[in-house]
Amino acid sequence: MLSDLDKTLEALLKSELPADLVEQVKISFATPDAEFPPAAVALPAIDLFLYDIRENWELRNNDWTRERTNGVIIAHGPPVRVDCSYLVTAWANKSAPDPTQDEHRLLGEVINVLVRHRTIPAEVLQGKLQGQEPPVRTKVLQTTNLQGLGEFWQALGGKPKAALHYSITISIPAGEPVVVGPPVVDTRI
Repeated sequence: MLSDLDKTLEALLKSELPADLVEQVKISFATPDAEFPPAAVALPAIDLFLYDIRENWELRNNDWTRERTNGVIIAHGPPVRVDCSYLVTAWANKSAPDPTQDEHRLLGEVINVLVRHRTIPAEVLQGKLQGQEPPVRTKVLQTTNLQGLGEFWQALGGKPKAALHYSITISIPAGEPVVVGPPVVDTRI
């Protein structure tokens, strides 16, 4: 499911960033540590680092849903709603005249795309995220789950840089459907 989420975010950015930027920029999901970029990532790059995964207790639902299939009632348990938090950074080419300005321009373009969508558009959803109910919800430019960005960068051995927080709430099935039995079709007193 997480790889589907990465593919979805990549599809969203590629479909909505300016075309000239999409041709130039690599989208990465690597750890933004002192070794960034990895050999497979050419700069300039936009990095979406998944740093936190936790259940969203506010969206917890205990209601089972039932569906009728081939004359049998099947009950589905409520899905677990999970927040996936990304730290989004931009990485300029080292040979750029002003790498910081390039990074800010890239990050600004990413913000423009992400703030347009409070839910991920259905046409870019990949794999198991397609058809999710409720829709895949997003939060951008909110407070992070990190204790301190300075400590985060220090732990990774990297230098601090401009970053934005992006959180996506997905649904994960909590169990297998249960066959309840045939539907009730009449009442007898």
